[in-house]
Amino acid sequence: MMIADLGDVKLNYRIDGPTDGAPIVFANSLGTDLHIWDAVLPYMPDGLRIIRYDKRGHGQSSVPPAPYSMGALVRDAEALLDHLQVRDCVFVGLSIGGMIAQGLAVKRMDQIRALVLSNTAAKIATPSIWQERIQAVRKGGIETLADATMERWFSREFRRAQNHLPWRDMMVSQPVEGYLGCCAAIAGTDFYTPTSGLRLPTLGIAGSEDGSTPPDLVRETIDLVPGSRFRLMRRAGHLPCVEKPAEYAEILTGFLTEIGHV
Repeated sequence: MMIADLGDVKLNYRIDGPTDGAPIVFANSLGTDLHIWDAVLPYMPDGLRIIRYDKRGHGQSSVPPAPYSMGALVRDAEALLDHLQVRDCVFVGLSIGGMIAQGLAVKRMDQIRALVLSNTAAKIATPSIWQERIQAVRKGGIETLADATMERWFSREFRRAQNHLPWRDMMVSQPVEGYLGCCAAIAGTDFYTPTSGLRLPTLGIAGSEDGSTPPDLVRETIDLVPGSRFRLMRRAGHLPCVEKPAEYAEILTGFLTEIGHV
C-alpha cells in the first residue's frame, strides 16, 4: 500500500509495471476500490505503467467530511498525477471515475493524451434521485441500497451464479461518509458542455446489461467527442472489468495499440 499525502486528503494508490512504461491510470466506480481492476491486469500488455487509486472516501484513502464536489475529486486525481510526475497518460474511468476523467481532461491536457470512458456519462441520473439515495443511506446505511445496486451492476447470469457477492461485500464495507460524499459529487455534475469541447482520442465502453449507465446514455456522452469510438460488451453490466476481464482488456489493448500507447 502506498499513500500520497496531498494535503486535504491522503490517497491510497498502487503502481504495477516498469517505472518508465507508458502510463495508464484507472479510476473506479462509486462503492468500490482499486481492486475492481485486479482481474484485468494479467491480460494487459507488458511494459505499461499501470496506476490505480482509491478516490477520497473509498478503500484505504482518507475520508474527509461529506459532501464532496466533483471539482475536489478532479483535483485529487490531478494532484496524484503531479505527485507521481505523470504526463500523457491514458486515463480509464468507470462510472464516477469516468466523470473524474472528463473533468481532468478538460483541466489538464498535459496529463491526459487519451480517454477511456467506461460505463459513465456526462450526467448520471438526477439530483433528486441522488438525494433519495443519500437519505436512504443516512437512515439505514449502504446495506439499504446494496441489493438494488447489484441488480443494476451485474447481469442476471452473473448474479445467478452468486459471483456478485464479493462485490456486494466491497460496496457495503466502504465508509458511509465517503459514499455519501461521492453521491453528492455525482448529483452536482453536468459535464455535457465541457466534454463537448474535448479533442483527444476517446473510447467509450458500455455493458448491454448495465442498469446504472445504460448503453444509450454512454453512447450519448461519447458522441460529444469528435472521432470517438464506442464498444458495447454483451452480457455484461456496470462493471464489465469484473464480469468479463479478458474481453475488457482486449478492448483496452486494441485502443492503446491504435493510438500508439503500447
